[in-house]
Amino acid sequence: MSAVLDHHGAHAHDHEHHAPAGWRRWVFATNHKDIGTLYLLFSFTMLMIGGVLALGIRAELFQPGLQLVNPELFNQLTTMHGIIMVFGAIMPAFVGFANWMLPLQIGASDMAFARMNNFSFWLMVPAAIIIVLSFFMPGGAPAAGWTLYAPLTLQMGPSMDAAIFAMHILGASSIMGSINIIVTILNMRAPGMTLMKMPMFAWTWLITAYLLIAVMPVLAGAITMTLTDRHFGTSFFNPAGGGDPIMYQHIFWFFGHPEVYIMILPAFGIISQVVPAFARKKLFGYTSMVYATGSIAILSFIVWAHHMFTTGMPVTGQLFFMYATMLIAVPTGVKIFNWVATMWKGSLTFETPMLWAVGFIFVFTMGGFTGLMLSMAPIDINFQDTYYVVAHFHYVLVAGSLFAMFAGAYYWLPKWTGVMYSETRGKIHFWWSMISFNVTFFPMHFLGLAGMPRRYADYPMQFADFNAIASVGAFAFGLAQVYFFLAVILPAMRGQGEKAPQKPWEGAEGLEWEVPSPAPHHTFETPPKLDATATRIVG
Repeated sequence: MSAVLDHHGAHAHDHEHHAPAGWRRWVFATNHKDIGTLYLLFSFTMLMIGGVLALGIRAELFQPGLQLVNPELFNQLTTMHGIIMVFGAIMPAFVGFANWMLPLQIGASDMAFARMNNFSFWLMVPAAIIIVLSFFMPGGAPAAGWTLYAPLTLQMGPSMDAAIFAMHILGASSIMGSINIIVTILNMRAPGMTLMKMPMFAWTWLITAYLLIAVMPVLAGAITMTLTDRHFGTSFFNPAGGGDPIMYQHIFWFFGHPEVYIMILPAFGIISQVVPAFARKKLFGYTSMVYATGSIAILSFIVWAHHMFTTGMPVTGQLFFMYATMLIAVPTGVKIFNWVATMWKGSLTFETPMLWAVGFIFVFTMGGFTGLMLSMAPIDINFQDTYYVVAHFHYVLVAGSLFAMFAGAYYWLPKWTGVMYSETRGKIHFWWSMISFNVTFFPMHFLGLAGMPRRYADYPMQFADFNAIASVGAFAFGLAQVYFFLAVILPAMRGQGEKAPQKPWEGAEGLEWEVPSPAPHHTFETPPKLDATATRIVG
């Protein structure tokens, strides 16, 4: 096999010495693996910053009364927590996975536009700095909620303009990354890898990239109109000048709902790689998975107003958005059925990546059911802006996107670093995270059903017990992620641990397992010749 790999340029000894050393390697990085690493480290840093803000929120809500922060700062914490987690942690992490894995999975030598890849990463750093430093501007950080609803945004201080500028930069970064991913997947696949032989992770990212290109300009439009309302005398969203704040909600959620799927489709792709590997079976219903992913993407454009059932929408509109939202449950259900069917009668083992994948399926399904309840207009009117909604979207985004990322990180870590992580530590991280996550967010369903509104810094006594439990769970969950970094990531980055074989997982399939561990700096310099399944290289 090594002779075959040498023949196909996987080792690329002649180019190895071109890899720059020291800080230049990272600042001027054009190698997809280095840029993928930068994205993943950046997103983990933002996850920690966003997590600290979340713990500020939970510390304040530990008991009734105002303890630590005033209501104004509390709203700044909730707003910045949401913005940092969505735009700084979840989205960049998936782009990091795409950069690292897509060229390896499709037999490409690198991403299509290597310099643009570098630019799209480094744009994010100043944007992140601007967002974090907005806390120190006059009047503090934006406090309008992560959705940045008018008219609140028209009343904020200068930090609002900084946040708008930062989100424009992040949007430009996302669009460049998406163009890169689409061109790479469509034009740089190894001969013999047809679209319907691609790994599911490549499919989910191809569809996600199209979603990003479609909706990021919509967000840019919404926040630019906010900017002109603030400084240039327009009245898009200002009722005093004939504007309509509800129009902002329509524009924002036309971006916001596809954005939800931008944050979950790559997660579906990762789970579709991990489950077959540890069930030692082919993915059940590959074609239906591809069509389900496409269906979810298309339907995501016609359901945006289910976020707006309480804005005075006509009943006809409520019915349309209600039925369209329920329809999304069908392709999502197809995916969950296919994962379970893949495991059925498989030769299952439960290494850490599989634990995260099974945990994902279980907890994401719970989040899906609460979403189905929120899709029903008459029920949603009672749940609107309560902690039930907070519980729902954390079950989908934390137990969805984040848990799938952990599955992917443990699955590919041996390929990235060349060493095996400690299985014991991985399992401690999984159970610690899974239990503390549910302790944090499950009580919020009951708080929401009892009528506790979100974004309030204080609450009456009857909500005290569940809030105390949630706050304790949140601190435990935060500590679990610090443990993950110190006990799993740092040792792997330092090369501590037993050497990883080329293919550490017996049931894993795909071209990424055809190159040595750690993956050489340059791979597939000449396109590999594939077998009929497009999962193996033939000499």
